[in-house]
Amino acid sequence: MQPPPYHPPVKRSVQIAGHKTSISLEPLFWDMLRDAAEMEGVPINAIVARIDAERIKSDTPPGLASAIRVWLVSRNQ
Repeated sequence: MQPPPYHPPVKRSVQIAGHKTSISLEPLFWDMLRDAAEMEGVPINAIVARIDAERIKSDTPPGLASAIRVWLVSRNQ
């Protein structure tokens, strides 16, 4: 059973560049992130690391959770 769409964020730990960090995302975004990783045949950590590297290059880098949400939404347009 899927949680309702208006569920509070869920904190999970991911590993980026050899260190663990916690990210809080709504279940819908965790599902989208898992689906993206499956479609690309890579672990979620690899997708998150790529998003992290892209966001850091920005003139005004957002937080990692925000960058993940934006990446997921722009990818699905």
